[in-house]
Amino acid sequence: MADVQPLRALHYNLERTGGLQDVIAPPYDVIDADERAALEDRSPYNVVRIDLPEGEDPYETAAGLLDQWRADGVVVADEKPAIWVLSQDYTGPDGRTRTRTGFLARVRVDEYGAGRIRPHERTHPGPKEDRLRLTRATEANLSPIFSLFADPAGRARGALEAATAADPWSTTRDGDGTVNRLWRIDDEEIVRQLTGALADVELLIADGHHRYETARVYAEEIGGEGPHRYVLMCLAALEDPGLTVFPTHRLLRNLTAEQQEALAIALRHGFEIEELDDVAQLAPGQQKRGDIVLGYIDSHLRRPFRLTLRDPAIADAALPDRAEPYRRLDTAVLEALILKDALHMTDEDIDHLTQLGYARDAAEAIAQVQSGEVDAAFLMAPVPVELVQEVAAAGETMPPKSTYFFPKVPTGLLFNPLSDG
Repeated sequence: MADVQPLRALHYNLERTGGLQDVIAPPYDVIDADERAALEDRSPYNVVRIDLPEGEDPYETAAGLLDQWRADGVVVADEKPAIWVLSQDYTGPDGRTRTRTGFLARVRVDEYGAGRIRPHERTHPGPKEDRLRLTRATEANLSPIFSLFADPAGRARGALEAATAADPWSTTRDGDGTVNRLWRIDDEEIVRQLTGALADVELLIADGHHRYETARVYAEEIGGEGPHRYVLMCLAALEDPGLTVFPTHRLLRNLTAEQQEALAIALRHGFEIEELDDVAQLAPGQQKRGDIVLGYIDSHLRRPFRLTLRDPAIADAALPDRAEPYRRLDTAVLEALILKDALHMTDEDIDHLTQLGYARDAAEAIAQVQSGEVDAAFLMAPVPVELVQEVAAAGETMPPKSTYFFPKVPTGLLFNPLSDG
C-alpha cells in the first residue's frame, strides 16, 4: 500500500516574490534554451535557476542558490506538515476546457510492484543521472511526480471539495493558459480523509518516472530512515473528470533509401491504407479496444493516409512475449512492426532518438513533414486511462512517450526537503 503523508514543505515567501506567477516554471524536460532564458528574465528567483541550473558546476550552483534564497527569506520552511491541494483549469489540445484537481504530499519511496507503486513507461538513463546529481546537491525534491490512484467511492473527492471551499493560497497562470490554484491544508480532519483514502491503494506514475527512480537510488544511497525516504508527488484520482491523456506523435528522419523502401513494404503488408481528403483528418480519435489506427504522412507524397492494422494477430505475432494489453497499444505495435522490424532500430536507437523524434501537436508534426524537416510522421491516437492501468497491472512498461498527461504540474509550487537541516 502507498504511504502518503502531509509534508513540512519549503515554499516561496509570497511577500518577497510578489506571488508565484514569476517564479514557477514548466517541468525541466520540456524547457528549451530560449524558454529558460525567458523564465530567468522574469525573476531572479525563478525556479528554473535551480531546477535546470547552469554554470561551471550547475549542481553546486543550484545548491548555493537554494541555500541563499533560504537565508534571505525568499524560500521558507513550514512550521507544521500540510497537504497542498492543486486545482488546474485548462484547455486541452483537443480544444475542450476542463478542471483537474489533485493534491501534493510526500510519498514513501518503494520498489515497484503490485499494491505499491507502478510505472507505465520505459525510461532513459541520461535524465536519471542528471536528476540524481541535482538531488544530491540540493537535498530536496524540486519538482513533483504526477501519480494516479483509484477513488471509486469518492472519498478523496469529498475531501478535496471541502479543501477548496476557501480562497486559495496562491493563483498563477501558465504560458499555455492553465490557471493553477493552490491551497495549503493543515486541517487534521481533511488531511486524515485524504491520506485515509489512499491508505490501501496502488499508485500509478503518470509523469516523472525519472524523478521517481532517482528518488529510489537516492534513498538507498543515504540509507537508514529519514526524510530522504520520501518523494514529492502530486496525486489525482483516476475518476477525476478533468483527467485526460493525449498522444505524442512519432517523427522519422534521415531515412536511407533502403529504409524508405522497407517502410513502404511494411505498411502495405501490415495495414489497410486509406487516403484521406485533408491533413486535418490525420490525427485519430480514441479507438475501440483492440483497434490500431494511425495517421500517416511522408515528405515524398505529402498526402494524408489512415493506416488500420489488418488483424490483431499481426500484433500478437510481433509481440509474442508481451501481455495482451501491451499488444493493443498503438505505440507498441508501431515500435515492433515499423521501428524495429522494418527500420531495424534498436532499443538504444529509440532511447537516444536516432532517426526518431516526437511531437505533441499534430499540426507541428504535419508541418515538419511538409517542410521536409522530417521524412515521415505517424499520428497516434489517445490511450484510454483504463488501458494504461491494464498495461501497468500486467507488469509491462509502455514505449517512451506513449502518453501525454496534460496539463503539466508546474515546478516551484513547493519543495520537499530531504534532510532535517
